[in-house]
Amino acid sequence: MKIYQKRLLNAGFCYSFSIVGLAISLPASALANSCPEPKAVQYNITDPTIQLASWVDAPQTLIPKLVQDLGPWLAAYLNPYPTPKLHPRAKQARVPIIMYHDILPQKQVFFDVTPQEFATHLELIRSHKLTPISLAQLVTHLRTGIPLPKKPILLTFDDGYSSHYHYVYPLLKKYGYPATFSIYTSNIGKNTGRPHVTWEQLRQMAADPLIAIAAHSVTHPADLTVLPEEQLRFEISESKRILETQLGIPIDYFTYPTGKYDSRVARLVAQTGYKAALTMDDSEDRFAGQSESLLAIARLGQSRLKHAIAATWGGSQLPVWGEKFDFTSEITVSKTTINSSRLILIAGGKPITIHAKSRYQVPQILAGSPAIAAVDGGFFSLKSLDSNVMIGPVLSHSGKFIPGNNTENRKLSGRPLVLINSQAVKFIAFNPQQHNTLAGLNAALPNVTDSFVAAAWLVKDNQPQPASTFGSLFDYDAARHRAFWGINQAGQPTIGVSTTLIDSVSLGIALAQAGLRDAVMLDSGASTSLAYKGESLVGYTPRPVPHVVALVPPQTMTQSNCVMASR
Repeated sequence: MKIYQKRLLNAGFCYSFSIVGLAISLPASALANSCPEPKAVQYNITDPTIQLASWVDAPQTLIPKLVQDLGPWLAAYLNPYPTPKLHPRAKQARVPIIMYHDILPQKQVFFDVTPQEFATHLELIRSHKLTPISLAQLVTHLRTGIPLPKKPILLTFDDGYSSHYHYVYPLLKKYGYPATFSIYTSNIGKNTGRPHVTWEQLRQMAADPLIAIAAHSVTHPADLTVLPEEQLRFEISESKRILETQLGIPIDYFTYPTGKYDSRVARLVAQTGYKAALTMDDSEDRFAGQSESLLAIARLGQSRLKHAIAATWGGSQLPVWGEKFDFTSEITVSKTTINSSRLILIAGGKPITIHAKSRYQVPQILAGSPAIAAVDGGFFSLKSLDSNVMIGPVLSHSGKFIPGNNTENRKLSGRPLVLINSQAVKFIAFNPQQHNTLAGLNAALPNVTDSFVAAAWLVKDNQPQPASTFGSLFDYDAARHRAFWGINQAGQPTIGVSTTLIDSVSLGIALAQAGLRDAVMLDSGASTSLAYKGESLVGYTPRPVPHVVALVPPQTMTQSNCVMASR
């Protein structure tokens, strides 16, 4: 491996590593977790050699951290999905590819953009904290499922107009944003009513690490699918040969003129040696992960930029090696559809439970607590409308432990017992004899702060649970709205609901695909509730509940050591 980048983190240098040709961006958290604590004032932090020497003094600390934190990234990169298929994890992300054509002071057609408008677009991207990525990064993500930055976006420009050199390129350099330019070779240096870039201008752009060049055919036919075989081969292979000869770089990507292709065209693109191809569809907006394959990566017209900014998401984190937990991440909300089932997932922060004094809507229970997101929690008695009596033992973050009724406890035997402390979460089989006292809970997880009995495992050790594991659970096989919570593969607590009706087995399959390593079902049906920042995220009025699993932002946890019930 070779060192290719250094970063200043927590007053000490930390290095990110790269295998030659590996197009991935390691998150700051992965790098920071691999950095030993700097030994502060006795070292000159401007000398990375001293920092590296300090690591050599303690290899027993550094090496395991590097393996644990960077290992999953290397493992994902080295195990891509078979080309041209997309990795299932990449299908859950929402990566917009924005398509531009000419940039003109005076528009000639509706999809032209003025330089001022384009500058506004870049400022919009910057102000909303999106991260423009390269096409190589995107293709790596689509093949391996390696997550992209939190809010990625890819900028593309078609047809090789001179405005791309005069207006676009200077602005990209100003902002430091990468982009891909698709060039058809027959008009280079010509003015066909719209001037095109010259070879010299294109060489200058292609030499810049910010810029990727894609072939866009030789003559820009209106429809590649209707061309005879010989002419089709010419358009696809000759454009690659000409660009590589003139620019002295490999051309790895192809962009279909007008977006039109079929299986014959895509097959020839692959045979010619292209790694991926871009398309377009005026009738349908699709993110990159919704593409048919690497040989037909979908794009959005530039008029859809605001929609893209609102929806972009770089995808779920990679599975960690070992039982690791992350209670320090920012809380994020995502909506996804898996196997026709719509899910809302909220991940991050520190998990706690709140046991209210009566039954309320979930946003009411959140009010006055440090938590900003919550899902309805464990089962409760329906004997009275205002009862907060839980089924099974319950320990909430306020510190109050209430044992369960012995008769009910026996019926709960074997169901998931949720245990939470400040650093970890455990899901173990509930044993009425062992787990109905606070001492018993502490024996199962020392310094436990929260506990309750959930309905059933949906995902266990990364595996969705089969029907046989649900036993006599009422209506487990019925299609209902369902609530759940667990830990995702990055070790982050995750709460959520299904917004379409779904049975328990299908929900487990969907959650495993969504990246949960463990997940349990909560009280569901009429109780299914999810709230974020004071607002309900379900489209109906749920049954009031007395108990929730909540997420507290990490910065709030440093200011408050306890959470009292909101009522």
